[in-house]
Amino acid sequence: MQRGVDYIGVGVGAAIINDEGKVLIALRGKKAKNERGKWEIPGGAVELGETLSEAIKREVKEEIGVVIEVGELLHLSDHIIEIEGQHWVSPTYLCKIISGTPTILEPEKCERLEWFTIEEAEQLPLSMVTKQDIEVLKKKADQS
Repeated sequence: MQRGVDYIGVGVGAAIINDEGKVLIALRGKKAKNERGKWEIPGGAVELGETLSEAIKREVKEEIGVVIEVGELLHLSDHIIEIEGQHWVSPTYLCKIISGTPTILEPEKCERLEWFTIEEAEQLPLSMVTKQDIEVLKKKADQS
């Protein structure tokens, strides 16, 4: 049985914002679970018995080698990828780096890792969830 395909998967994301207000976004590689070649905020699948916060901290540490603080829930997405036959529920949390420097640790899953302004991110070929997350971040910035 494969999560996201045989049953609904839960994938959590970290909208990591730096002191300049830029968001960290990764280019999905050839061995990513879905939406290969799209830009996406860091994250991954939640394991059985793991809280959302534990999962995002683990995934970010495994993928880019940083320790994060998990803040408020930014957005909750129904991530239905019909063309790939996948269905995920994807909460995204606002996060900040506590220690470490973002580095690609899984090059087969992540080809590039960069900081973008919201306006720059809007111009990228984004994953479905990240596109929604960027829209929510933009609304939050406009309300500030």
